[in-house]
Amino acid sequence: MTASRTPTTAEELRGAGLRVTAARVALLETVRDGDHLDVEAIASGVRDRVGHVSLQAVYEALHALTAAGLVRRIEPAGSPARFEGRVGDNHHHVVCRSCGAVADVDCAVGHAPCLTSSDDHGFLIDEAEVTYWGLCPDCSTARTS
Repeated sequence: MTASRTPTTAEELRGAGLRVTAARVALLETVRDGDHLDVEAIASGVRDRVGHVSLQAVYEALHALTAAGLVRRIEPAGSPARFEGRVGDNHHHVVCRSCGAVADVDCAVGHAPCLTSSDDHGFLIDEAEVTYWGLCPDCSTARTS
């Protein structure tokens, strides 16, 4: 019996039907190593790994990776789009109203979707997106000082 191994980033891209390029590998790894990064931070991380890459190429790769389900795009109100590598588990987010920090929040109870709609209007609901808002520990400490 052989132990299962984690697929490489290139294998994940191929498995999703995407062409493997150095920029896409670097982008996916940057998103996964980051913490709810915006496009500028992702572009900077990709450039650190592979050299020059255009912002347009970053946007196109993010679109392809999001469509393939390898990356998740979130858009907290009043913030630029952010991207994360945690996909497929219907988790939620908490956002700081002051500094914009974002953190993952696991579903409190039950199976996805975590919430049951009072009226589904005939929709077959398969995901619930919840954003909690408040102050992060640093901002709440600064406010009370």
